[in-house]
Amino acid sequence: MTASPHDIARVLSEALPHMQRYDEEIVVVKYGGHAMGQEEAARNFARDIVLMEQTAINPVVVHGGGPQIGDMLNRLGIKSQFAAGLRITDAATIEIVEMVLAGSINKQIVGFINGAGGKAVGLCGKDGNMVIARKVNRTMMDPDSQIEKIIDLGFVGEPDKVDVTVLNQILGRDLIPVLAPLATSREGITYNVNADHFAGAIAGALKAKRLLLLTDVAGVLDKSKSLIKELTADDARRLIADGTISGGMIPKVETCLYALEQGVEGVVILDGQVPHAVLLELLTDHGAGTLMKR
Repeated sequence: MTASPHDIARVLSEALPHMQRYDEEIVVVKYGGHAMGQEEAARNFARDIVLMEQTAINPVVVHGGGPQIGDMLNRLGIKSQFAAGLRITDAATIEIVEMVLAGSINKQIVGFINGAGGKAVGLCGKDGNMVIARKVNRTMMDPDSQIEKIIDLGFVGEPDKVDVTVLNQILGRDLIPVLAPLATSREGITYNVNADHFAGAIAGALKAKRLLLLTDVAGVLDKSKSLIKELTADDARRLIADGTISGGMIPKVETCLYALEQGVEGVVILDGQVPHAVLLELLTDHGAGTLMKR
């Protein structure tokens, strides 16, 4: 059904206060591998990002690509090893990770944004030493000996230092940075970085108004599986402690807490598969996910 001119005018009028709230502000959008969906959904996402830029918001897109990396490794016959539920990134794997993240996925998103009328610039954390990473090791309990063991994840890192010089040259000039979550160490080694952590570090360094974590769930759910629309940092820590927040949602919420500590005003976990989720969150009263604030 086509909206009437009156409906369109009403929607624009209701969106205006929200546009003014985010005028010239930075919004970092983490676009997850699972949230990317099919081409039509990716093109809709690109149009939403362009609309943000055209309404004087400064969007920064950070993308993931776990499923796409897995597909490419399978196509090339490279068998992944896992420990504690995490992929071990060896020398052969990091080459594929860099090819997929900084290559095909990054340039596809850039192409969609440019096709929607924007001017996107594809980068990764290695460009301009934007993100310096340190190597990550994880520990797990050996089921036989019950002794805690250190797991070497290979070329997996976490942000140690962020330099936003390159981004400051881009933002505010009608350009939209699209960032792949790869970083370099102080010794020049390439590391794969969890995209949520990467986005949180970028948002914190930029003192972003909002960090939006697009995923494949509605947001943080309570014990009855209903969406929690707003949380304080203390609420989030309590819900982790009592088991309400569990599994894969814990690292996402911990990223939110980290970003808030770094100076981000608010972080939202929302379902990127919902059409126009970003616009619903930023430009309407009811939002589209779970908002966490300090």
